[in-house]
Amino acid sequence: MVIPIPILRLTLILASATVVFVSHAWVPSKVYDNSLLVSRRRQQTSTLPMMISKQQLGIFEVLETTEPSTDRRVVLLDYTACNDTTGLPSLIDFDTAWEYQKHILNQQIERLQFDDTTTSSFLPIILNDDDDDDDDETKNYSNKTNGHDAIIMLQHNPVYTLGTGSDDKFLLSSSSCPNDDEDDSDDSTSTNNAVDPSTVPVVRMDRGGEITYHGPGQITVYPILDLRSYRQDIHWYMRALEEAIILAISKCDKNLQPERQDDVTGVWVNNRKIAAVGIKCRRWITMHGLAVNVEESSLENFQGIVPCGLEGRKVGCINQFIDNPIKVHDFSILLKEALEEVFQIELINQELMQ
Repeated sequence: MVIPIPILRLTLILASATVVFVSHAWVPSKVYDNSLLVSRRRQQTSTLPMMISKQQLGIFEVLETTEPSTDRRVVLLDYTACNDTTGLPSLIDFDTAWEYQKHILNQQIERLQFDDTTTSSFLPIILNDDDDDDDDETKNYSNKTNGHDAIIMLQHNPVYTLGTGSDDKFLLSSSSCPNDDEDDSDDSTSTNNAVDPSTVPVVRMDRGGEITYHGPGQITVYPILDLRSYRQDIHWYMRALEEAIILAISKCDKNLQPERQDDVTGVWVNNRKIAAVGIKCRRWITMHGLAVNVEESSLENFQGIVPCGLEGRKVGCINQFIDNPIKVHDFSILLKEALEEVFQIELINQELMQ
């Protein structure tokens, strides 16, 4: 029997299509291998949020804990109060505060050398043997910061600080500082005289972030916290610091609307940066922290830098946006309450380090 040529051609085409279909369908091992590769990549990239990246990552989520905040006691070293003799705020040199931080950090690390899973980072309560455990009036808090979480609040003497990767180009020469002759009358940082950066000390240290300024009129806060007691996520911690700032500023005036902005850290009001955040973390214990511009005096020396390397952006202070100006120490009370709320802690005043 002779098969007509058209039918033969159709048969060959169908056979070829079948072979092609089968050859493409018969690759389950390759598909499986690719899925494993994707899974491995996901496992590898899942650790990235633990790194401090240039761009903002992560979101703030309310901390959930089974302990009451009264059991989560944290040392507070508050230097923001005015000196009893002079009536002026006590200003702390940056190097001095840095030594305070390192001292507390080293004590925390010593605690971890014993057992990093069972030893608490919170401040213990000392009870007398004959006291009733339920009688709050008989409770005395340990007067030592040894190995326990601590938060330092202070105002610095004027200083520019750069992070480990900061670019020196953001430290301006006196000739490049903006002044009143420039068409920038809306710039809140302008003063009658341009600031010569050479008159302000410059310190490069071990935090993330670009160059910033610390000085009178600004509150600087250094939490030395073991994140095992909170959440072991650096980006969550950064957002938590911002959240505390937002809560505190919001309490200054009901009309204030502090906010975060995309792809940058810190807190902003009316498109001006009010607060900066920069940290370091060693063995899940934090250093450095946040700074909030409260009084207008805090803005003067920002003219000597490009704050946080954000060219074309402006800085501001809380008192620019409220009718009744607030002092740094008064704002520190609001910030304490906000930190207690965000981190679910109770801050206990301790004798100041000297």
